[in-house]
Amino acid sequence: MTVEFRQLEVAGSWEITPTQFGDDRGVFVEWFKDPTFVGAVGQSLNLAQANCSVSASGVLRGIHFADVPPGQAKYVTCIRGSVLDVVVDIRVGSPTFGSWDSVLLDDVDRRAIYISEGLGHAFLSLEDGSAVVYLCSEGYSPGREHGINPLDPQLGIDSPTTSRSGEPLELILSEKDTAAPSLAEASASGLLPQYLDVREWINGLD
Repeated sequence: MTVEFRQLEVAGSWEITPTQFGDDRGVFVEWFKDPTFVGAVGQSLNLAQANCSVSASGVLRGIHFADVPPGQAKYVTCIRGSVLDVVVDIRVGSPTFGSWDSVLLDDVDRRAIYISEGLGHAFLSLEDGSAVVYLCSEGYSPGREHGINPLDPQLGIDSPTTSRSGEPLELILSEKDTAAPSLAEASASGLLPQYLDVREWINGLD
């Protein structure tokens, strides 16, 4: 077995730790393997799009999510640098609604995180040039993609205050993420996915 899965506190998300094979030439990692993934998660990852995002230290991206159906599942790793990757339960009616969990993704342990449909996703870059790559089950569709303000005090996400090198972090958000609604505002406006609808959709996937 070359990867180890650990289910996170938010149901529908996993931390994935690969085995690294190193010698004097460098390192080889199988960071995604479908049979192992299906055995741990219970479904295949339908690959529709692959993204790469490079961020300066302090850049905070998210919290992003997509309408369900079809949603957008993500399998994320950091190939250079380091980020704190966060999954948020935004499914109305979920037993853990409003909770979050995080995984440190970096170029040392080379972990990944899987975030299934209906969950919110964000990450904070901990050094300049952090490169995050993610496999997506659906392509980008602006009309069905939304955001929640990652600094919403109701969520209380505990973000690092220092970079990987120990320097103070100054958060940098896009205008869109800064203007995003709080969790309560998004829920009141009917923007958030419903827990039972998400479960029904995922159970119907091959």
